[in-house]
Amino acid sequence: MLKDIVKNLKPSSTLKINELSKSLENEGKKIFKFGFGQSPFPIPLDIVDELKNNAHHNKYLPMQGLEKLRKAVAKYKSIKKDYNYNSENVIIGPGSKELMFLLQIIFDGEIILPAPSWVSYAPQAILGRNKIQLIQTSRENNWFPSGSEIEKIILKNRNKNYLLFLNSPNNPSGQICKNLKEISEITNKYNLIILSDEIYSELSFEENYNSISNFCPEKTIISNGLSKWCGAGGWRLGYFIIPDSLKNLRDSINVLASETFSSVSAPIQYAAINAFQGDHKKFINHSRQILKAVGNYVYENLKSNKVLINKPEGGFYLMPEFLDKKFKTSSEMCDNILKDTGVALLPGSDFGFDKTRMLARLSFTDFDGSKFMRETQNEQKIDNDLISKLAPKIIQGVDMLKRWSEST
Repeated sequence: MLKDIVKNLKPSSTLKINELSKSLENEGKKIFKFGFGQSPFPIPLDIVDELKNNAHHNKYLPMQGLEKLRKAVAKYKSIKKDYNYNSENVIIGPGSKELMFLLQIIFDGEIILPAPSWVSYAPQAILGRNKIQLIQTSRENNWFPSGSEIEKIILKNRNKNYLLFLNSPNNPSGQICKNLKEISEITNKYNLIILSDEIYSELSFEENYNSISNFCPEKTIISNGLSKWCGAGGWRLGYFIIPDSLKNLRDSINVLASETFSSVSAPIQYAAINAFQGDHKKFINHSRQILKAVGNYVYENLKSNKVLINKPEGGFYLMPEFLDKKFKTSSEMCDNILKDTGVALLPGSDFGFDKTRMLARLSFTDFDGSKFMRETQNEQKIDNDLISKLAPKIIQGVDMLKRWSEST
């Protein structure tokens, strides 16, 4: 009845932990939702108003996306990247996740995944019947692969096609890739295509965000959307920017789009135009300021000789490693943490790490982002007193987790 290819697949762990957390809360248990990564902030009101104003649109739109929206995305990204993209380079999808899935279906070759990788990359590769080449990265290199590690895989068979997934700022580590030039040299030397997942790029804590597309734009597919910076995960609108040199991939994705999702919701596409044409710099800066302050609080108060952790650089994740804990798997460890403390985390094994390594992903978004924005001003210094007042579950959850880490 079921195809072999899907028999061993499980529900996405990020969605599963969200449902489990809600279920435990409904039972009256106090849960610190550090497992599910979702923007805590509201969608900017001008974009919401545009959705209301365009709710009457009920016709199918072009399968590649509304032309005016694609032009807005292309212009926005051309300025950001200092590279000339046009509307034909843009595909609008029902979330970037669906577009990644279609790419995995059409790509004929091997997928290079750095561990840690977002939980859906590998299952999608399996469904696309693509072989996965996993690179185990190190904390010292910000959890990103080196050029030589990528080259080593390619040299095993230079005749194959390779697609490297590069996610910066990274989910689950919260780190930014610093060796882009080195990776671009390998990209240009060999038959390598890169999917640059930049869904957290607007939430980079430092200015002047760089992506691999700044170094090898003709080899890079850019993936992004509205879910993180705009707080519109439930709207399900993402996009790919595919350069002219990869036109065959773009055309094939359009064919599959026509046979799967047809086109993205019309009112949402019309509303999204304002997300790229409007000025949301103040909203984004305020969001980043809050996330940076909260993330640094978690980092400073959790790191110890029992917990190894890198300082967050973007997005809303940290990836602590718990030392001296006697569990067989990171999944078993996270189950114990949830049972003993009420803190929900995701195990490192869900992101490609060896299951015996006690790594976990921590999302620091369990607070009311609307209230936090209302009660603070852009550029205002956010100290621990404000975090205690406006993100009390972060304070309490981190304290519970620290006590657990120090217990024998």
